[in-house]
Formats: sequence, structure tokens, C-alpha cells
Amino acid sequence: MKERLYRFMQGRYGGDQLNRFLMVMVLICFAISLLGGRAFYLIGTVLLIYAYFRMLSKNIYKRREENTAYLRCTYKVRQTFATWKRDMKQRKTHHIYRCPSCRQKIRIPRGKGKIEIRCPKCGQTFIKKS
Repeated sequence: MKERLYRFMQGRYGGDQLNRFLMVMVLICFAISLLGGRAFYLIGTVLLIYAYFRMLSKNIYKRREENTAYLRCTYKVRQTFATWKRDMKQRKTHHIYRCPSCRQKIRIPRGKGKIEIRCPKCGQTFIKKS
């Protein structure tokens, strides 16, 4: 069975980030439709059909272009969340301050007491607790 599926999918596009987003939107639409929104059920069904169409498509070049356009449009949002996630991870071991003059982020290790911080970008010094 696995071999038959593998042979069927050869030459087809498969899944990517846009398909993953479409599937999440399908789940959200179906969940909202359970609360009584028939229009959301129809929207979810259309999105599901489009996601499967993309997955089973043999026009790989066109699907790759669609995914690239999606990634280009969502770049800023994804980058913002990645930065926020990185900063939250580092919060246990470091303080992250902004320089008062140039707004450059500066990462200082925790537990050093009151220290004078020199901004590597503009050279401004300021005192903060680490």
C-alpha cells in the first residue's frame, strides 16, 4: 500500500508552507461552522479542495511560485515571531535592553548587578541593572 501511494505521488507537488496554512484555515473554518456559520463550512470546503488540488498538482513550477509569493507576503510576520521567540528563550539568562539614543538591542547577562553598558553601535553609555 505504501509503495502504491509513493508511486502515485511521484511527479506531484506534495505539501508546503502554503498548504499547511490552508489546512489550518480549513480547521478554523470547520470549527466556526460548528457554532452555526454555514458560510464558514463552504469556505472551509473550498479551501480544502484547493489545498488538495495544489498537493496533487503536476505543475510543480506554478505551485512553487505560489508558495514563494506566500512566503514573501508573510516574511515580516514570520520574522517578528521568530525574533520574539528568540528573545523569550534568552530571557532566562540575559536581559535585553535598548540603547536610549539609537534604539539598538543590547544583550546583557543576568546577575552582574548594576553595570555601565556601552552601546556597540553608537558608543553611548548608560547604567542598568543586570
